[in-house]
Amino acid sequence: MNTQNPVFNGNRMKLGTFCTNGKGPNLTTVPESYMATWPDTRKLAQMADVAGFEAIVPYSRWKGFVTGQPDDRTGNVMDPFTWAAAISASTRYSAIFSTSHAPTYHPIVAAKQCATIDIISNGRFGLNVVGGWNRPELEMFGRPLQEHDQRYDYLGEWLEIVSRLWQSDVAFDHHGKFFNVVDAVSAPKPVQRPRPPIMNAGGSPRGVRFAAQHADMCFVVLKGDDPATIAAQVNEYKDLARQEFGREVQVWSSAYVVQGETDEQAQAYLHRYSVEHEDSVAADAWLKALAAEAQLMPPEALKAARSRFVAGAGGFPLVGTPETIVKRLSLLADGGIDGVVLTWVDFMDGLARFTRDVLPLMEAAGLRSKFGGGDVLAA
Repeated sequence: MNTQNPVFNGNRMKLGTFCTNGKGPNLTTVPESYMATWPDTRKLAQMADVAGFEAIVPYSRWKGFVTGQPDDRTGNVMDPFTWAAAISASTRYSAIFSTSHAPTYHPIVAAKQCATIDIISNGRFGLNVVGGWNRPELEMFGRPLQEHDQRYDYLGEWLEIVSRLWQSDVAFDHHGKFFNVVDAVSAPKPVQRPRPPIMNAGGSPRGVRFAAQHADMCFVVLKGDDPATIAAQVNEYKDLARQEFGREVQVWSSAYVVQGETDEQAQAYLHRYSVEHEDSVAADAWLKALAAEAQLMPPEALKAARSRFVAGAGGFPLVGTPETIVKRLSLLADGGIDGVVLTWVDFMDGLARFTRDVLPLMEAAGLRSKFGGGDVLAA
């Protein structure tokens, strides 16, 4: 794998931003809640780039969660491929990802889109592959939602074709269960050889196996903050990848950041936006769909984790002073987590304060090396 991509650097705790191409993951009605505009999403990417963040990861959504509301804010999300191309041209260091719901993109189209973005970024592209789980979205495409494990069979065949198009210098035929392609070629090729890094967030037993087999970055929803529990989740992926597939993988997670002058202040703001101003209609619709289709966790556990999903898509809570946040990040690193993608309610304010106050403490704690590329920001 091409180690020039920053996601393969030596930092003990790698960082990314997540969901800046839409309304963000927080299901809240507070007025300061983020909603992507092009100037803001570009500025956030450049802020992360200058700070040395390893990854800038968008999400994909074709339709909001609330049935019968075409203007539902949860569906207001920029296309992650065209977004990634533009962000790549606006940055110089961070890896720029796209997120693909495989049933909505033919693999031949996706292969060329990804290669193009890798060229634009000069080898900084990464692909987050998703099998698709949101039934109304897929039905909008005229694609019935497949049985859970079959989605991974489909995704595996999809990714096989994409990877082969990236790497093969000769035309090939593919006749599989889901795809028939004849005399398939794709040029130009990606800059990264043999291919750009792959991210996947499989959480079910079938999903964990898929991620261990195919992904370079396995994305996990952490079940708690007990170090032993975190280590067990991490080792499930890393041991399976080594023992079954002879591969080394990274394990990443997401985290929502609520930074305050005191821990109490941060906890009070978390309560304000995620409890007092919870977007209950969107939260009910999303969690109902997750419980029915995603098999991310048992329905009872999903219900118990409601507050984390409202606060930041089920991410790990980084709530408190900069010192408390760094202790929490150290806990993740000690458990074997290689990186986290971060979200805030107000991304612009949150990212600015995080880079000012938290990054220096992470460097002092040995979680990250001081970044020397602060002059790389695109004009």
